[in-house]
Amino acid sequence: MKLLVISHMYPSAFNEVAGIFVHQQVKELIKQGCYVKVVSPVPWTPFPIKHLSAKWRAYATIPKLAHWEGVDVYYPRYISFPKSYLFEFSGHFMHRGIEGLVNNIYDRFNFDLIQAHVALPDGFTAMLLKQKYNKPLVVTIHGQDLQQTVHKNKQCKKALSKVFAQADMIIAVSTKLKSIAVREFGFSEKITVINNGIAADKLISKEAEISELGIKRISYKNILSVSNLIASKGIDLNLKAMAQLVEKHPNLKYVIIGDGPELNNLRALATDLKLNKQVEFLGRLSHELVMEHMAVADIFSLPSWNEGFGVVYVEAMACGKPVIACHGEGIKDVVTYGETGLLAKPKNVESLVNALDFLLSNPEEAQAMGERAKRLVLESYTWEKNAEKTIKLYEEVLRDRDNK
Repeated sequence: MKLLVISHMYPSAFNEVAGIFVHQQVKELIKQGCYVKVVSPVPWTPFPIKHLSAKWRAYATIPKLAHWEGVDVYYPRYISFPKSYLFEFSGHFMHRGIEGLVNNIYDRFNFDLIQAHVALPDGFTAMLLKQKYNKPLVVTIHGQDLQQTVHKNKQCKKALSKVFAQADMIIAVSTKLKSIAVREFGFSEKITVINNGIAADKLISKEAEISELGIKRISYKNILSVSNLIASKGIDLNLKAMAQLVEKHPNLKYVIIGDGPELNNLRALATDLKLNKQVEFLGRLSHELVMEHMAVADIFSLPSWNEGFGVVYVEAMACGKPVIACHGEGIKDVVTYGETGLLAKPKNVESLVNALDFLLSNPEEAQAMGERAKRLVLESYTWEKNAEKTIKLYEEVLRDRDNK
């Protein structure tokens, strides 16, 4: 089976962890017999746009073709505006930017199916390609489409509706997202849930080798979060909860991995709460280094209230860590309260304090919870399992197409 994958979320020289979950799935699809070409469109950065910020300057440095762990990844440019201006037309802009490249790829690689990650702009672009090449289209919804894009304006919602109507099948990465999709657009008969997974071979065992990092942290109770530093991730709630717990648990250490627009506000909050000695801001790290920090953490806490799924929770669980997430989010597909993790009330510091205090005060139960979570993830939430389900869906789509 030959697949054309379109995803603006993919690792690049600009950001090696962006869309790492798409890359992990692609690698496993290849391992299980698929042939894959990836097109990862990048915003065009002519003068003066490339001087607007470090992010836009970095886009200009991404090569047109790269090879990520055996995967051919093309990075064509397309017109994209800062602050999502004219986002309702982004699918058309992306299509114009990549159609020549896709035509060249098709001449040498007659793909059987198009897989797009997110409906706008990638899925809209893929919808236009479907019409040209008469190939079936599968669109995966990760969260942005149904939690942000659908609320931007009527034109964005109309564009999403077109994609949902034209896609042969839609994959939602959580039951939460499927419920939103059915409520907003219908099409329940063509929406299926396939949760994201983890790369079991990338896990680092705390018991395997105590690194310098582990020795440094061994005298602390280590709380970890990994995310983009945006308001909805709830990092500020972790800090406020820490401030209430440090007297009872004086050996606390909170490690924050990630970068984003809230960084300075979070630093200032840590200072105001007199937590500078307990809190470390490590910035954006490679996936490998993130896994090292996962290995030596005691608790993973990310009280985010806007998560389509949250593969980072599953990675922490796979490392044997008890996790704290929020009620009502995508990760509820995996976390059973009190069994494989804890769920706090969204935007509620008191609820978060209670969850953290329980795990810190009951280390044996916290460890047992982490072990139960690890067994569950390794049995059911690996990229191997994800790819098996995804390939089965592809085969069904192709059979349905042949029978029409």
